[in-house]
Amino acid sequence: MRRKHYLIMVIALVVEILLTYWIAQMFTVRFIEVMFFTGIVFTLGTFYFSSSGGAMSRLFASQVSAQTGIIHERERFQVKLGPIFFASLLFFLVGLVFFLLLVTGIIPPQNM
Repeated sequence: MRRKHYLIMVIALVVEILLTYWIAQMFTVRFIEVMFFTGIVFTLGTFYFSSSGGAMSRLFASQVSAQTGIIHERERFQVKLGPIFFASLLFFLVGLVFFLLLVTGIIPPQNM
């Protein structure tokens, strides 16, 4: 990957960390307790918006294909995974490790 992609990944990770920290502060829980769930949301959100559109996009492409008889490139499902997706996936995997450590009791619960 190019330096530009690494920079985008770092910026995406910083944004995800800041959002997760803010959510953890709102619910008064530890950062690592929320990290897994926000990682899922970030990863699925970037995957959804990186793909070739949703139901409405497919509906419009199907209507155009029905009118013209030409199968457009849009009708084929395509995913363009970029550095933001990989940063979200990395954040999710680290959150998964922490979540498993919390569930198994290796990381003790927070004392109040």
